[in-house]
Amino acid sequence: MSQIVVEPDSCKGCELCVNACPQQILGMTKKLNSKGYFYVEVAEPMRCIGCRLCCITCPDMAITMNVHGTMYHYFAY
Repeated sequence: MSQIVVEPDSCKGCELCVNACPQQILGMTKKLNSKGYFYVEVAEPMRCIGCRLCCITCPDMAITMNVHGTMYHYFAY
């Protein structure tokens, strides 16, 4: 089973990951992060298929994914 991990303070609320998710399980919160942005949250984690499109699409590297105990980092910059 895959698990999406969002770092709220790294998210700028661009919603690219929300639009990229084929399962439509991501949504925006009503809370602000430390930078003053509404950030993304996982609304329905059980429906995640592990495609990792949210991780790849995020320009701020605010989303990582754990799959069977392995954490995937796509960009190291």
